[in-house]
Amino acid sequence: MTTTMEKKPNYYMYFPDNYRWSAEMLGILSTGPYGGADISEVDRVGRSLRDHVGDDNAWFWAWRESGDRLFARATTAAAKGHKLTAASTFLRACAQYQHADHFRQPKDEHAMAVFRQSLECFRQFIALTDRPRIEAVEVPFEASSLPAYFIHAENTSEKRPPCVVRFGGFDTQKELQYLRGVHELARRGFSVLLVDGPGMGEAIRFRNIYLRHDYETVGSACLDYLATRPDVDMNRVGIVALSLGGYYAPRCASLDHRFKVCVAWAAQWDYHATWQHRVERLKKASLSVPADHLLWVCGVKTFDEALKKLEGFRLEGIVQKMECPFLLTHGTDDEQVPISEAQTLFDAVGSKDKTFRIFTPEEGGAQHCQRDYLTLVCDVMGDWLEEKLK
Repeated sequence: MTTTMEKKPNYYMYFPDNYRWSAEMLGILSTGPYGGADISEVDRVGRSLRDHVGDDNAWFWAWRESGDRLFARATTAAAKGHKLTAASTFLRACAQYQHADHFRQPKDEHAMAVFRQSLECFRQFIALTDRPRIEAVEVPFEASSLPAYFIHAENTSEKRPPCVVRFGGFDTQKELQYLRGVHELARRGFSVLLVDGPGMGEAIRFRNIYLRHDYETVGSACLDYLATRPDVDMNRVGIVALSLGGYYAPRCASLDHRFKVCVAWAAQWDYHATWQHRVERLKKASLSVPADHLLWVCGVKTFDEALKKLEGFRLEGIVQKMECPFLLTHGTDDEQVPISEAQTLFDAVGSKDKTFRIFTPEEGGAQHCQRDYLTLVCDVMGDWLEEKLK
């Protein structure tokens, strides 16, 4: 599906006539300050795709081939004992493999293979990097478990530092989340639990754990896991989630008051209604991934079935129960979720201590999840967490 733009945007677009591809390119480039991208490597792939805009098969193979180049370079560096060169290169290879997979529907053997390769790259990064210290862990969840990473706090003498639980959204797994300011949180003295929840990353690909509306079960499972660790202060645990996570985080914090702060990194209000509108105008909808991604994460075959599964994705009657400090970030030009819905969410939240941080084109960060100014929103959230959780 090719999504065209009908008006001139107020942000950088690599592919001016295609929202989805340009949003993904901006998402890739914005992770540069956190080790996720190098502009030369990204532009090399982008230039190779200029005559194939909208062809998701071409996208997949271009990014996979670029990931292969980085993987080979990293492997050579590691063999020669150049650990830091290898670590940083494995990290970028992981990102490129996962961005290749993003637009691959259905998730065929090629998609699954490239995702497994991305996980191997991240494992190599963990083993070779000098900082931060990262553990691959399992969060017990119902009859199974959720794959996660525990990133240890730095620059602190506390035996039990505060911790932030982080979820992605509709299409951002834990490895790509890491590239969105996580190691900066660690530098600020926070530990971070990065989780692939239902419908995300490894959880759906290799464990068949599909998207579900009762995300408080996931949030509570994370808290139960953290309570078993001797290196977490359970009186200072917060939750941050982006994009569709603007539904997850408020729901979790509203229904499990062990969360002491909550950050919704972009708003959601009624996700069922959002998809009703999208299905009606599918060819023109501004989406971050192909629409069939919805069918896959829900484990269904038709959009009618998917809409049925989304009926519970509403925050009315839920967020009024929130008591902890709440931060909502949203851009005025967010094309996926209008700012009016963000205002509805903010007004409904029951917390007395709540902050609505709006980003404009003039300042930067006006796009979905501030992909057009990632360092700014990460600093805003980091500063707020320091004020509320430390």
